[in-house]
Order: sequence, then C-alpha cells, then structure tokens
Amino acid sequence: MQHHDDDRGKVLAKDCPSRAILNHLTSRWGILVLVVLQSGTKRFSEIRREIEGVSERMLSETLKQLESDGMLIRKSFDTVPPHVEYTLTDWGKQASDKVADLVEWLEVNLNDILASQNPPKTA
Repeated sequence: MQHHDDDRGKVLAKDCPSRAILNHLTSRWGILVLVVLQSGTKRFSEIRREIEGVSERMLSETLKQLESDGMLIRKSFDTVPPHVEYTLTDWGKQASDKVADLVEWLEVNLNDILASQNPPKTA
C-alpha cells in the first residue's frame, strides 16, 4: 500500500496524534515492553520480572496505553487466579522490530558511548 504525503502523520506537528503514539512507544517503560514482547506472548508477571525496576502500576498503565494505540492485544482468561496475556499486534511487531535495531546498536556500542561521555561513565 502506497502512502501519499497527505496520508502520513506529521510527528513534528503539535496536534498530530502520531506524537502521542510516539510518546507511548518511546516512554521509559513502553520501549522496554516492546523489547520483552518481541519474543512472544507473555503474562503480566513475566513482563514485570523481565523489566527490572518497573512498578506494577506503571507497567499496567504502559500496557493500557500500548493496547489503546493498537500495539498489543490483552487476552484475559476466566481462571482463579486471573490469567492475562499480552501479545504484539502486527503494528506492535513492526514497532518492536525498529526498537530491536536501536537496542542492538546501543548494547553493541555501549562501552564506546560511555567512554565518549564527558565525564566518562562506566557500564
């Protein structure tokens, strides 16, 4: 499907909805949720375990935002205790692939980046 310029979002325009979606995708926890879910469907507790430092409240809020933006699907099972799973949508997978490239670049180059900071930091 070919997109024309007037079909595209304009992330630099203050009123474009793409800005809010970008904010959710690249938020402190949003980007890490995309990284975790890239490997497949996960339960809330699994996501929380993998993302060190995220609170239950912030993870829940982040998952709701990404679900609202169409990046993931929340599936609830009627069991005791409650069982909820999260899976990336096709849009979420595309975004996650882009994020994975950035994360890979950062992890590979981390020591050099830290050494170039003023003053240098350590990993």
